[in-house]
Parts: sequence; C-alpha cells; structure tokens
Amino acid sequence: MSDTNLLSALNWRYATKEFDADKPLAPGQLDLLLETLRLSASSFGLQPWKFVVVEDKAKRESLVEHSWGQRQVVDSPALIVLCRPTSFSEADIDRFIADTAASRSVSADSLDQYSGMMKGFLSQMSPEAIEGWIKNQIYLALGGLLTACAVEGIDSCPMEGFTADKYDEILGLTEKGLASVVLCPVGTRAASDKYADLAKVRYATGDVVERM
Repeated sequence: MSDTNLLSALNWRYATKEFDADKPLAPGQLDLLLETLRLSASSFGLQPWKFVVVEDKAKRESLVEHSWGQRQVVDSPALIVLCRPTSFSEADIDRFIADTAASRSVSADSLDQYSGMMKGFLSQMSPEAIEGWIKNQIYLALGGLLTACAVEGIDSCPMEGFTADKYDEILGLTEKGLASVVLCPVGTRAASDKYADLAKVRYATGDVVERM
C-alpha cells in the first residue's frame, strides 16, 4: 500500500457508533484481523494477552447493559474482547522461552541470559505494576488492529466504556484466568451513523510532533 492509500484509510476510519447489523464480514476478514492481533508487537515479545471473539448474538445482547447501552457490541458481526491474564509469572516466561527455542531450532539453555533478563525485569515490579505493563501491551495490539481494519475497509470501534467485571462474569473469563481490558467490535458502518461524515478532528502535525 502506498503512503497515500494508508493515509486515506486512516482518514476514512473513525470510532463507528452504528453498525449495519445485517451485513456480515466478508469470508476471511475476521481471520485476517485475528492474525494481525497474533502478530502484534509486545515487550520482550512475551505476548501477555488473549483475544476473545464473541459472535453469539444472545450473549452479546446480554452485554449491552454492561456497555453503557452501546449497541455496537451486538450490532457488529463480531466483538473482539482484548484480555489480560490475571496473573503473570516466571512460568509464563519459561513457556515463551520454550516456544522461542522450538521456533528457532535452538536449545532453551542458549536463551538463559535472555530468560534471566526478563525474569529480573518482572521481579522488580509489584502485581499492580505488572497489570499496568500488560495493559500497555494490549493497547499496542489494539492500535495494530485498528490500523488493519482501516486498511482493509473494515469499520471498528475501540471501547473502554464497559463494566469489566460483568464482562468477565458473563463470558466466563475469570475461571479462565483472564480479565477484559478493552473492546473492539468490527463490521460495517450503518448508513444512518451520523458520525461517519463528520470531519476528522486531529491537531496539526506541528502541535504533536517535535523534531530534534
């Protein structure tokens, strides 16, 4: 994609307020978005996340009252809930090291220095700091997802306006060791969405970029 097309796509996207409930995603589009999430950057490459796709309409209808009444969570073809693990420990680093060793055909022992560095980093943080660090990683993934949606002409709406503990309860996340962080319904904007044609409001480049 050229720079012009990328910028055009980013100017086209907005936080969609109304989805066309009768228009599904095209075949393969959801898989593409999920692969985008899987390939997201994360600190140390640790990937401390899980992406839960909620397609069941009845279940999503029950989530509306816990989403500040926002219908995007049910009118979109798919609702992606970006989640964090409720605990993260050295065992998770060991799992990542084992996966890295297998993927790169090296011994796990050869990665001892890298493993020790990550474990040292983790040991210096409180549980609250670890939770904040993981949430930062999830927002990296969200940014990539929003860009992929724009490039593919898929509408999206990042949402923090929801009651996380209710989501965790209804979706059975707690027993899976997960907690919801942010939502992103995806699909096609409704013709009636008045926000679709509003001018995009962004500060000028000179106001947000400083060159040194």
